[in-house]
This record gives sequence, structure tokens and C-alpha cells, in this order.
Amino acid sequence: MQPDSACLDSTQPAAPVHHPHRSLTDAPSIVMTVYGPEARPTGFEVLAAEWNPLLQRSRFESFFLTHEWQTTWWAELGRGDLWIVAFRNSVTGCLVGIAPLYHSLITEGPDTGRPWLHLVGCLEVSDYLDLIVERGWEGPVFGAFATWLMSPDAPKWDGIDLCNLPEASLTYRDLPPLFAAAGCQTEIFQEDTAPQFALPRRYEDYLQEMVEKKQRHEIRRKQRRAEREAEIGLYLVGPEHVLEAEVDDFVALQRASREDKADFMTPEMRRFFSAVARRMLDAGHLRLFFLTINGEKAAALFAFEYDRRFWLYTSGYDPAAYAQLSPGWVLLGYIIQYAIASGCRANLTSCRAMKV
Repeated sequence: MQPDSACLDSTQPAAPVHHPHRSLTDAPSIVMTVYGPEARPTGFEVLAAEWNPLLQRSRFESFFLTHEWQTTWWAELGRGDLWIVAFRNSVTGCLVGIAPLYHSLITEGPDTGRPWLHLVGCLEVSDYLDLIVERGWEGPVFGAFATWLMSPDAPKWDGIDLCNLPEASLTYRDLPPLFAAAGCQTEIFQEDTAPQFALPRRYEDYLQEMVEKKQRHEIRRKQRRAEREAEIGLYLVGPEHVLEAEVDDFVALQRASREDKADFMTPEMRRFFSAVARRMLDAGHLRLFFLTINGEKAAALFAFEYDRRFWLYTSGYDPAAYAQLSPGWVLLGYIIQYAIASGCRANLTSCRAMKV
């Protein structure tokens, strides 16, 4: 099997390469390199130039698997030991798979104190996660991955949590038989449904074809009322703005929205949002919008643009100010218009989880 596209070869120093005697798929075409917690440079550093190009060759190009997101999440929210396993075509040396994992002890619930492996990002702030595998290489990579997990070279684990797998993933379909063959039990369940939808070419087509008549009327009515009764503005945060101040204003609106959002935005999470905003603004992916009413920030939306998808992330508005003008709804209408004008597309995709 040959890769569909060219790859970059890494020449940086790496941790010892592990050669399993026999993979569970009986495929000898994979060579693994394991970057454990003592690896210097880390797997993130060694694979930096190859990470996103591999993601682009995968079955589902999730923004939350980009090198920028993964490294920011690990730096701000990561716990335990980092384990990154790289899989290469043994003939060409091309990178065909990455398993970004961390190893930690469970801190609550019936499994407290037991060692588990998780996908990097496996917390409520990452929407879609997975092993990163070039399309067509899933079988060899999954087999080599399962073989490594069952070997003494892997860290001791009692369970593996592969959370937030996209519906397009083959992981929850093809990995369980490999674990079953090794005597492990697996649990697969639908975790959530992400509110994404296909975008047409025109905003009017979106309203006519994808929104119910009553809701369509409400969207138009609220937008017209806001524009008639107040001075409405919309702006996108860019390099010309003071990013830290803009994030502060977003957090204030997000916390004001609901009690559960206020509880979510802990000091640690606030630092995470600040780090993500800076990293994604520099990378060109951040889409932080504010709706202003009579010159005051009334609503905000924190989002990303990547792979021609508009990734709605989180939003906020102060219900005590201008509530009669429905700033949240008005902002969402403008954002959908922006996404369509930018040529974005989106898909409705369910999210699954797999535990071993």
C-alpha cells in the first residue's frame, strides 16, 4: 500500500523505535516510534512539521486534532504523562498514523486510583478527537497500535478512553475486534450530537430550505427590530485589537449568560481560553465576534474557521442588557451570513466514545 500524497520526513532525534514481533492485523508494513514522558524532544516537537499534513490526509480533518489545538490543550489542561506513538510506512518512512495519548490515574468514581490512557484533549473542551490516521492505513495502524498496547513497552493501564470520536471515524468500528481478540472488553456508545449543518451558497437559501417557517419569521423579525430600534454593529477581533482585553470582554458575556457557564469558566479555563485565542489568532483560525448595540458589546461568539468549516464553539450575552432585542439570535444570524460568504461548509455529525 502506498500513501495517496507526499509526506515530510523527520530528521530530528527520536525516542527508541519499537518493532513489535507481529501486529494483530498481521501487517508488517508499519514501524512505530514511541515518545514517552521522558522523550526529549517530545513527540509534539519531533512531529510538528508532519502533524497537520497527516491530519489533512485522514478520514475526518478535525480542528481539535490540529497540532495547534493539541499542544495548547496539553500545555494548559494536560495532566499525567504524555505518550505519543508515531506510525510510519516501513518502506518510505512516511508518517501514516499518530496516537496522541496521556496516561493518568482516575481521580473520581468507581475507577479512582486506576491507571488509564486517554486521547490528548479528552475533556469537555474538545469536540472531535481520534487517532490520526491516513485514509486507507487504518488497518495496519490499528493493528500496530493494539499490539503496542498489549506489550510491556506500553505504560500499565486498566482502561483506555477514546472520547469524542466523529461518526466518520473507523476507530470505534475496527478497533474493538482487535481488543476482543486480546481478551479485552470494550464499550461503545453515542456520546453527543454536534449541532453542525450543511451550508448552502446563499443566506436566503439557508432560511428557506433549512429553517422552519415559524423560526424563519422569528429570525427575520428579531434582526429587523434590532436594526430598527438601535445602532447595531458587528466586528471580528483581529491583530489590530488588544486580544487580552477582547477575551476579557468575551468571558464577561459568557459568564453572564447562564449559571452553568459561569461555573465552567474557572480561572484555569479562563487561562486556557486566553492561550487558545492567542494561538489561533496567530494561526489564522480564531473567529471571535462581538455584536454591539448602541456602541456597547451585547453578545459574543467564540469560533474557529478551519478546513472550510465554521466551528461554532461557545457564545455569551448579558440577559440583563438589551434582552428585548435578542442579541444572541441577531448575532447568530450575522454569523451564519459570514460563514456562507466565507465559503464555509459544515456537516451534522454524531459523536461517539469507546472505552476499553
